[in-house]
Parts: sequence; C-alpha cells; structure tokens
Amino acid sequence: MSLPQKIGFIGTGAITDAMVRGLLAKPAAVPHVMVSLRSADISAALAADFPAVLVAGDNQAIVDGCDTVVLAIRPQIAEEVIRPLRFRDGQGVISLVAATGRPALLDWIGADVRLTQAVPLPFVARRKGVTALYPPDPATAALFNVLGNAVECDTKEEYDLLAAASALMATYFGLMQRTTDWLAAKGLPEEKGRAYLAPLFAELGQTAVAAGAGTAFIDLSHEFATKGGLNEQVFRHFDEGGGSQALAEALDRVYARISG
Repeated sequence: MSLPQKIGFIGTGAITDAMVRGLLAKPAAVPHVMVSLRSADISAALAADFPAVLVAGDNQAIVDGCDTVVLAIRPQIAEEVIRPLRFRDGQGVISLVAATGRPALLDWIGADVRLTQAVPLPFVARRKGVTALYPPDPATAALFNVLGNAVECDTKEEYDLLAAASALMATYFGLMQRTTDWLAAKGLPEEKGRAYLAPLFAELGQTAVAAGAGTAFIDLSHEFATKGGLNEQVFRHFDEGGGSQALAEALDRVYARISG
C-alpha cells in the first residue's frame, strides 16, 4: 500500500514532532509535510531542520492541502479546533486525540472521512515505534509501518486495551529511577546506577522482541530467575506483596477512563 503523499498535522506537540522527524529522516518516506503554526517553537524547528516541512498559516489550509490529516490535539480543545474545519468526503483522517471516541470525532468532522485512531509513541522519531490503530486501514498501517510497526485492532476494545497498556511507560522509567535512588542511598553514585540500569533494561526489551510471539513473558521471567536465586526472590516479593494486584488495578482504572 502506498503512503499518503500529502500529509498534514493539526497540532504541533511532541508526538507531531516525533512523527515528522521519523517520516522525513533519510531516506524520507514522504515528499513534504504541512504542520500548523501552533506550537511556534516546534513548527519553526521542524521547518529549519527539514526543507520539506511547510508551516501553514491556519488549520483549514492543512485540510485543503492534504489528502491525509493527522489530528494531534489535546482532548480539552479538540472540539473547538475540529468543528469549524471543512473536511472532504473520502479524506483520510488520523486521530491522535486521547480518550475521545469515534462518534464524537465524526460528529465534529462532519464529513464522510476515512477515520483511523492511533496511539503513536515517541520512538516513532527513530522509526522504532509500535502503534496501535483502529479500525484497520491499509494506508494508515503503511504510514506507521514506516515509523516502526503498526498493530491493527479489529475492535475498539482491543484498541482501548493497548492504549491502557501504553500508560506503563512512566512506570517503566519510574521503576528505573526508584532503583537508582535505592542504589544511591546505599552509596553507589547515581551516574553509575544509571549507566548500569539503562542498558540492562534495554537489552531485556530486545530479548523479549527476539523471543517472538510464541514465548510468554512469564517464561522469560522463569528463564532469567534461577531456582532459589535473587531474581526469583525479588519477583516473588513483588507479586506476593501486592505489586501485581496494584498493577492490574491501575490498568483497570486507566482502561475505564479510556473506554468511557
């Protein structure tokens, strides 16, 4: 499936910045990109770094000039930004608006567009991101496969569940920080703790990817835990101490918030 040739972004925050940088990194995946003036600092930096970036004077110019429009807007202001715009029937629209359902988006758009929802992560800037999409759409999947890997969800429930799982990113880094803090409290300089933990966690992630879909994560946990050893001790303490239950409860609450 060929990529959209005219793609524009309404809303120029961190994820737009990451997507544009991923799309235009050499070799560029698209000939040019339109971005909105807001935020001025990010749009100006993108235009300075990539001659293929055109900063539009207003959002309607992006809708008029592109066959695919990415809505990268905070949910608090999404309706007031989207509703005045005039979209075309058949136009591709990719919504990155969090916690906002398709019925509301289609009502605000007011045209028979090809609407796909997506949850891109910052790693798309390095073409390493995995992005959940709903509903399946070949053109949108092709776009995000350039930026890493697209996971096409057949139902809204699948999409909402993956969106909830993506809320673990801060916890991942928080766990690393808490461990670094513990090491520092025991006398290890913080820079040495960070230098050790960041590559350790990175390689664990690579191990999970390399193992493939046929290997359960709990099997990898057992593989990395010698019977009666230290890894087994820590995971058992985490699990029996309520860590797994707290994680499930947190995900339940995020899922409830996302699914409405």
